[in-house]
Amino acid sequence: MPSCGWLLVLSLAALTGIAVGAEGTERNCSLSPPYLPSTAVNTTLRLQELRERMRPLNISAYIIPGTDAHLSEYIAPRDNRVAFMTGFTGSAGTAVVTQTKAALWTDSRYWVQAERQMDCNWELEKDETQENYNINLDSSNRSLKSIPANLVDQVWTERPPIPPDHLTQRTWQMKVDHIRNQMRDNPYEPTALLLSALDETAWLFNLRGNDIPYNPFFYSYTLLTMDDIWLFVHLDRVTDELKEYLNASCVGSLCVQLKSYDTVRDDLQKYVAQPGVKVWIGTEYTNYALYELITPEPVCLVLLRDAVAVIQLLMWLEKAVPEGKETELTAAEYVNNCRSKQKDSRGPSFETISASGPNAALAHYSPTEESSRRLTVDEMYLVDSGGQYLDGTTDITRTVHWGTPTDMQREAFTRVLMGNIEISRTIFPSGTRGANMEMLGRRALWQVGLNYGHGTGHGVGNYFGVHEWPVGFQTNNIPFRSGMFTSIEPGYYKDNDFGIRIEDVAVIVPVQTKYGHNYLTFDTVSLVPYDRKLIDTSLLSSEQVRNTNFLLSTLLPRSSSHVRSLTVYKAVRKNHSNKLQ
Repeated sequence: MPSCGWLLVLSLAALTGIAVGAEGTERNCSLSPPYLPSTAVNTTLRLQELRERMRPLNISAYIIPGTDAHLSEYIAPRDNRVAFMTGFTGSAGTAVVTQTKAALWTDSRYWVQAERQMDCNWELEKDETQENYNINLDSSNRSLKSIPANLVDQVWTERPPIPPDHLTQRTWQMKVDHIRNQMRDNPYEPTALLLSALDETAWLFNLRGNDIPYNPFFYSYTLLTMDDIWLFVHLDRVTDELKEYLNASCVGSLCVQLKSYDTVRDDLQKYVAQPGVKVWIGTEYTNYALYELITPEPVCLVLLRDAVAVIQLLMWLEKAVPEGKETELTAAEYVNNCRSKQKDSRGPSFETISASGPNAALAHYSPTEESSRRLTVDEMYLVDSGGQYLDGTTDITRTVHWGTPTDMQREAFTRVLMGNIEISRTIFPSGTRGANMEMLGRRALWQVGLNYGHGTGHGVGNYFGVHEWPVGFQTNNIPFRSGMFTSIEPGYYKDNDFGIRIEDVAVIVPVQTKYGHNYLTFDTVSLVPYDRKLIDTSLLSSEQVRNTNFLLSTLLPRSSSHVRSLTVYKAVRKNHSNKLQ
């Protein structure tokens, strides 16, 4: 469905939801009448109402982007506009509606899921034409424009409300002073800093909320100048205690002026209309300051406590799966419950991916009551989970097999492990970008014609977002520096058969080399063993064997309260306990 014939109007905010895999047949729109699985959503009335609102505005096409007004990765249910309009709940997608057609663009991870969830009102586009819309528009005498109202919100009469809980409170003045010093030193001489990402304002004021699932953020913007601090929030949720904490009743450079969340655009327009102002977009700086200020030790202790929860899950499954009573869903619930019992737990950091057999081939599948499969000793099992704690955020993936894996499964697992090791043991100059070493995670797979379709790693927050930009292995990520935390997570997925991912969190640390100075490496801080049964040692180099044995033999924690869980897990896996040869 070409975009060159459309006048495209970009809505200000829209979003997809958490990726949820669904089992069953796909739609067949070539039949008469079309066949739709039970997982498909009827969108006829929604599209009719949206088109009715498009006509008076002379809109040829309406774009529904896969994000919210803050360009967040994780979004609240009330911002899940792509899912509402299409039925598709994957975490990446852009929808476009014209007067006669409707289409969804998403990447290859979600094609099967989209065919299961969308009705025949929607076309699934599998190319990347949406990335080149500007070229098509230029050649067709069409243009993009924004409109004040969000038309999807007008159609969505039962849109979920904003959660009612108030913000939490901590100190913040030193961070404001630090940012102002950075503004003074900036050669571009900015007069203001705009914080638009939710984690930026949460970091600046040391405040947390619960507007966004799995992330302790609240709806907000901040405009910081040398003399003023404007915090845009929903004023009906601001308590007297919070006003006192923010010095909201005084006048001065460290007194916060609370403004209505809905007026940020108007107030910003008034500010930039003044002569001589320069606004600094704060995303990159704020994240850099976060990593600069993180103290590694508490984060490592969080990973230790979190490892206990994952190991408790694996111990339980080791005994329960042969009995044939457990499912993907019960396993996800079990690990979430184990985490909830850990000190300072604040819930999962994302929806747990608990997948067996062919469901594991869907990289971002999460079980539902309808899709959950029974766990057996005949299939591989992948669990990708994480937790939010007051002193950190975690993310870890392990793949296991309780029976006899095939040669192909062992080779694929081993090559994924080789990629994990290659990156984690790499030594590189300070300032190197992750994109420059990303291929190390894929090289062992490439050698036999295998690959994976997702990123190799992402930044991990400290009681923040589990996916924290701009750290990671993508081309738009910033250079690595000491103290940053990132995941390392190569994988492999065989359609309709199995999926493998090995994800660890690593902190970037200085390393001594024979000749060079200012070099860095990764220190893996995830403390959950790999499944030895899936490792084909004949594929590993002697150095890789040594590295794997090192990782598998240094898991006892520094805190004695966790020794029993880790030790018992080793005993349960005693049939795999010998070192790799």
